[in-house]
Amino acid sequence: MKILMWILGLVPVIGAFTVVNRIHPYIFGLPLIVFWATAWLILTSVFLSITNILIDRQEERK
Repeated sequence: MKILMWILGLVPVIGAFTVVNRIHPYIFGLPLIVFWATAWLILTSVFLSITNILIDRQEERK
């Protein structure tokens, strides 16, 4: 269970450090870097929420 929580905590960090190598890419009408930052903002919140739920369940079992 702790390994899963570590993985969920590290995925946003890894995703935030990727490098984009295109000149004018657009996704959903947004420049790629704006889309990328927005997507990771949302995904980080999702991953941290899942981690919080897992921690709460683990504490309830104790």
